[in-house]
Amino acid sequence: MIQVSSDQSPNPADACPSGGPRGDGWRARLELGFAAGPDRTVLRHRRHYGPLRVQRTFHPEGDPCHSYLLHPPGGVVGGDTIEIDVESATGAHALVTTPAAGKFYRSAGETARQHQRFRVGDGAALEWLPALNILHAGARVALHSRFDIAPGGRLLAWDLLGLGRPGSGDHFEHGSCDLALDVVAGERRLLGERVHLEGGAALLQAPWGLQGRRYLATLIASPGTGEMLDALRGQAAGEAPDPLMGCTLLAGGATADAREGGLLVCRWHAHSGEALWEAMIRAWFLLRPLVMGRPASAPRIWST
Repeated sequence: MIQVSSDQSPNPADACPSGGPRGDGWRARLELGFAAGPDRTVLRHRRHYGPLRVQRTFHPEGDPCHSYLLHPPGGVVGGDTIEIDVESATGAHALVTTPAAGKFYRSAGETARQHQRFRVGDGAALEWLPALNILHAGARVALHSRFDIAPGGRLLAWDLLGLGRPGSGDHFEHGSCDLALDVVAGERRLLGERVHLEGGAALLQAPWGLQGRRYLATLIASPGTGEMLDALRGQAAGEAPDPLMGCTLLAGGATADAREGGLLVCRWHAHSGEALWEAMIRAWFLLRPLVMGRPASAPRIWST
């Protein structure tokens, strides 16, 4: 089953990968702190525990600092916990992506957990653009993301989810996923959402549900505007019917003061992971100049 609540009314998988103690699961934590330097953003704070790493930083477009986060190479199983904490401090501009999909494997009963906390400082910018998270049949997963945006902060972020690997015969017949998404601007709660996905549930295939589309994505942008909303809808109208896309503007709509933080929320459902990824890239190329005030400069890793 799928359950959504919002403050805004809104084969290979059978193998247990190696790469860490599995008795009670392992814990991995990564902290990244970006700060504004004299002429460009720098990664001032980096701390990791367990199999989470970040490669060296890149500056392909001047000030913004691009970083590639490396997930555990063996994948994640029940009982494992991943914690990611990213801060883009006052005046900084950070872009964080991942070079490969995250993989969550079947569980013997325990839940695999991934907690993500992002803070955007006063006048700062953060782009969180990870690759797909793939949930194999039998996975039990809880994914929680929280974004805190200070006045004048700018955010462009997405998360992509694949329920099984249909092309390989994995249709996520069993397993579960609990998703939580919170967005807070100053003292104002813009979005609080909870979703429960159950493997094998009728609505994964039903015409009134996901219609067999096992690849899902959510994109958020702040400050959001009516111009962004119209541009995205116009772009989607000229594209193929897969993936399906819908978007809305929360917290004041098109007249929301940017300092208050209008929030653009967009969803995609697709039959193909590749089609979903390509749709997200097109959306990012469209939105980045409007949200960040600079042209899109794709991370190099996206071309490999």
